[in-house]
Amino acid sequence: MRRRAAAWLAAALLAPAAWAAGSAADIPARDQGEGPYARLVIRNAMVIDGTGAPMQGPFDLVVEGDRIAEVRAIGAPGAIDASRRAAPGEREIDATGFTVMPGFIDTHVHLHTLQDEQGVPPEYVLKLWLAHGVTSVREVGSRKPIEWLADVKRRSERNEIAAPRIQVFPFFGAIGEDVHDADAAREAVAQARRRGADGIKFIGAIPEDVLYAALDEAERLGMPTTMHHAQQVVAYADVLRTSSHGLDTMEHWYGLPEAMFVGRRLQDWPVEFVNTDEQMRFAQAGRLWRQAAEPGSARWNEVMDTLLARGFALSPTFTAYLASRDLMRMTNATWHTEYTLPALWDFYRPSRRHHGSYWFDWTTEQETDWKENYRLWMAFVNEYKNRGGLVGVGSDCGYIYNLYGFGYVQELELLREAGFSPLEVIHAATGAGARILGVDDEVGTVRVGRKADLVLVRGNPLANLRLLSGTGTIRLDDASDRVRRVGGVDYTIKDGIVYDARALREDVRAMVREAKAARGLPDGPMPVADDH
Repeated sequence: MRRRAAAWLAAALLAPAAWAAGSAADIPARDQGEGPYARLVIRNAMVIDGTGAPMQGPFDLVVEGDRIAEVRAIGAPGAIDASRRAAPGEREIDATGFTVMPGFIDTHVHLHTLQDEQGVPPEYVLKLWLAHGVTSVREVGSRKPIEWLADVKRRSERNEIAAPRIQVFPFFGAIGEDVHDADAAREAVAQARRRGADGIKFIGAIPEDVLYAALDEAERLGMPTTMHHAQQVVAYADVLRTSSHGLDTMEHWYGLPEAMFVGRRLQDWPVEFVNTDEQMRFAQAGRLWRQAAEPGSARWNEVMDTLLARGFALSPTFTAYLASRDLMRMTNATWHTEYTLPALWDFYRPSRRHHGSYWFDWTTEQETDWKENYRLWMAFVNEYKNRGGLVGVGSDCGYIYNLYGFGYVQELELLREAGFSPLEVIHAATGAGARILGVDDEVGTVRVGRKADLVLVRGNPLANLRLLSGTGTIRLDDASDRVRRVGGVDYTIKDGIVYDARALREDVRAMVREAKAARGLPDGPMPVADDH
């Protein structure tokens, strides 16, 4: 306990200097994962390959170094032909009874640190991602300099740290100061590229000419872009307008219903509405979709057709707002007791200072509004997918009782609720996500020559996506009449390095136990209310 606590303190003291130097030295060196191997053989695997094809197998998968070298069919279920097996490897994993998938891709993450309001060490976040099979992420903005994130990316590429591969999309407004005109906007985008950014994430109050100049410059430089269409800009920058200026992806859903208004231009806010009051803002957001065009109407189809023609991608992040329709469910989620750090729990609790902590007096009426909001929002996303549109899996964890890694699996379940078949859910998390990130020639599918990024889990996640959650699911053992907890990713493989996902989760549980002990807290659930 003392050793890890000392490491956290050292990280907290080092971080400001490390940030200034653009160094991610405050993330400890990799202490988990074995390999890569000259020859790793995964035997008897049933495979969901990420292309949208159904499960196939059994296969022997051969990994040489960081690449998939062979996908060898060895017969049919229950009829393996031993003569067709792959030759022995330096290491072998018996995947009998497992499902093997491409490493998962999260299109919307934030790598928080001890210096952020969440108060979490980045090691905690990175290990929770890996422990849930996430091997590639798009980091879409933080308080940290681009150089710090670029160094995390480099250390991950070299596998010096236990981390997914990372794309860096800084907040446009955080690139530099005094970006008040089109010329400065263009220079800010060019500067971000020089400093190591892969793309740009737009959010907040950006003047129209500045926004469109920045989008134009990113398009000219070949830098991908995404946007949270904040309420400060949707009057002149909904998704139809921004996509016409080259925006590639939208985060969440803001800007989409506004593009489908009929008989109004602006959202119908109450006269007392103040956008910076978060309970007001999120309460009124729950009433927005019903103001848009009806599903299947002319305007609905016009907007969808236009976005499809532009190859526009959606990163819905359904899980980011799940507490708005069921606060009790999110505050009592199974994983909080063992996996949520006390500092993060403090950040989640009702507060007028913390972003997303707007539960000052959350009511049945507001939850009912949000249930209808989800119905309409999900209808659009599902139809968009049905008509060939790109939809990825983004979790946006670290806010609103949404925990890293666990929130990713919740997002998979919410896509299922929206109407995606289980296979379409896995495709969104793998092949489609890789296309959105522009890395489908390297990851997202199980294919010879691709990076050896893989997820191995016992059982069939198509039958129960909850098997992928770190806390698994419960099942009655009829033989003993006892209730068992089963599931959780068993192995995450990134660049041919085999991570024991259970060991990663135990590392995180140890961090939580130690943090609670340091505060004199018991191991049990942490209360929301002060008068519990």
